[in-house]
Amino acid sequence: MATVELRFSALPEHVRTARLVAAAVARRAGVDEAVLDEVRLAVGEACSRAVGLHQSAGITSPVQVKLVEEEKQFSIEVGDEAPRATPGDRAPGGVGDDVETEEDEMGLAVISGLVDDVEVRAGEHGGSIRMTWPTTPPVAVLP
Repeated sequence: MATVELRFSALPEHVRTARLVAAAVARRAGVDEAVLDEVRLAVGEACSRAVGLHQSAGITSPVQVKLVEEEKQFSIEVGDEAPRATPGDRAPGGVGDDVETEEDEMGLAVISGLVDDVEVRAGEHGGSIRMTWPTTPPVAVLP
């Protein structure tokens, strides 16, 4: 099991770098070439969401991205440290909270539309989005 870990400051300009790294590692792991655009888009959405959560909560710690190559699958986990209620739970708040919740739900809907296997976790110490794609084993080249 090969793992690549990436941590970046919660700034929008770093999301592009995370997308490029994710696509390169996914390609090397054996994710189908036709799916790489979906990988890029899903990682971009997850990282943008994490950056937004960090910025709105005033968190200065980095966003964490873990890319894991396993035997028959490739997964990417994007983690943040923004405390919040679990998805679907709505804590009472002002109008700004409703806008942030709607944006959060929209981002999750986009990711769910791009990736078949998505797991979202959230709690008082932050959250993560884990996305998984199948891989194909490399084809042996005969001399």
